[in-house]
Amino acid sequence: MSVFVAAFTARGAALGGEIARALGAELCTPERLAAASHAEGFDSLAGWTAGVWPRAEAIVFVGAAGIAVRAIAPHVRDKFTDPAVVSVDEAGRFAVPLLSGHVGGANALAKRIAAVTGGVAAVSTATDVNGLFAVDAWAAENSLAVSDRSLAKKVSAGLLEGKNIRLVSDWPVEGSPPRGVAADGEQEVYITTKTEPRDKLRLIPRCVTLGIGCRRGAAFEEIDSLAREVLALSGTDLRAVGRVCSIDLKKDEAGLLEFCRSIGLSLTVFTPQELMAVPGEFAASDFVLRTTGADNVCERAAVCGGGELIVRKRARGGVTAACAAVRPKLIFREDDR
Repeated sequence: MSVFVAAFTARGAALGGEIARALGAELCTPERLAAASHAEGFDSLAGWTAGVWPRAEAIVFVGAAGIAVRAIAPHVRDKFTDPAVVSVDEAGRFAVPLLSGHVGGANALAKRIAAVTGGVAAVSTATDVNGLFAVDAWAAENSLAVSDRSLAKKVSAGLLEGKNIRLVSDWPVEGSPPRGVAADGEQEVYITTKTEPRDKLRLIPRCVTLGIGCRRGAAFEEIDSLAREVLALSGTDLRAVGRVCSIDLKKDEAGLLEFCRSIGLSLTVFTPQELMAVPGEFAASDFVLRTTGADNVCERAAVCGGGELIVRKRARGGVTAACAAVRPKLIFREDDR
């Protein structure tokens, strides 16, 4: 987790150092304190915040909450994209989640910080205050994509009105269901990789791997089109894709790299030897074997990290694609109850 801690006084920097060490974070202070605090220095808090905001998963401000609020105000968008932000007073008495309490993990981070400082996490989100299941927080803990933000808000509002959730899952969930989750719940929430039902909140595990092969110079549009077609054949939501894999010969393929960037993933590649070591029956090609050293790229790449094929090789215009899926691990933890 990419965490930054900012402090503004000598006392704050001392506490900030403790917090940073506990979190594996980077401590940052004004230049005048940097050397003594063994911290990175900044000239302007506004400039520093603007610089770390796009790459931070969490930011901790040690000092007055108002300072933190003014620093982050120009950058706040929504809880699904903002980093977690926590404000801690210089005495460490209160750790206050200011932003992205559930999805970004600020509530959980505040509790970790309070454990370090001996203080209290001042969590104020409604589901937490009322001791209810927080669907967006649980989705984030289990690496599940949320299908529709407005539906997620409606489900949370329903919980606060006393309406329970009935989880309809394609896989078992370990642990005991927390308060707000019941077999006869009025609100249906689906845990699935599928695109249906579109009118219900779906929590989507990122457990699908796309395996892709292509000719040299294949365009992004060709790769994107076939990849989406392969997913559509199994009714799989694009947000279920957690990896895109290919052979190492394609590690610099511009169109393939652009496709990965377009869905927020990096490209994972395997050697021909690794691909050929994968057990199973695949659509073998002597031409591909002579050209790449592996008799099949897309199917073998899709299952190279584990999982089973759900759509076999499809080919068009010098591009091949297949997809596989692993079983996601879903858990209700003590903190969810």
